[in-house]
Amino acid sequence: MLKKILLGIGAVLGLAVVGVCGAAAMAPDELHIERSATFAAQPADISPFLTDMKAFADWNPWRDYEPTATLGFSENPSGVGAWYTWKGEEIGSGKMIVASASENKVEHDLEFIEPFPSKADITFSLTPEGEGTKVTWAMDEKQDFMGKMFGVFMNMDEMLGGDFAKGLAKLKPKAEEAAKQRVEAEATAKAEAEAAAAAAAVADGAVVEVPVQ
Repeated sequence: MLKKILLGIGAVLGLAVVGVCGAAAMAPDELHIERSATFAAQPADISPFLTDMKAFADWNPWRDYEPTATLGFSENPSGVGAWYTWKGEEIGSGKMIVASASENKVEHDLEFIEPFPSKADITFSLTPEGEGTKVTWAMDEKQDFMGKMFGVFMNMDEMLGGDFAKGLAKLKPKAEEAAKQRVEAEATAKAEAEAAAAAAAVADGAVVEVPVQ
């Protein structure tokens, strides 16, 4: 009787393994995950938080999982070619490099080292939307069989997508504060320029109409 039970359990486990392997084999070869949020800011206000690796490490969601993780940065932590590394007990280890940067797009090369080696392409798209900017954080990764197996047990879109959403929520107030400071600085510079022009005109003996504020 016991032998039959063990054989039955073995058969069920065998079928489960076959089912899992079959599901993994049918999974897509590429993984794409993205989340978006709209900021009351311009692309120029947002880009520094994406191209400066120290600024990026400050707001990205994984920092919250292990604040004591060890971080390392390139000598110049900002701009194309800048990188940062991380190593921790909870978040593993890896490296992120700024691959390219333009007015409306910033791309990173992402490499996970531990617990499982893998590489992915990260893209931040900055799309004007009304008076603000729609920020889309996307990841594209080619999946090997082990990656597909992992995806059978974990909803990667839900897990990483949730992290992306948290990160964007942390970035939003930082970018909007930068936008506010830019607007204030532009207003101050304009007022100073107008005052200087008026003073110069008075010195030349001209009659100047001062704009009503």
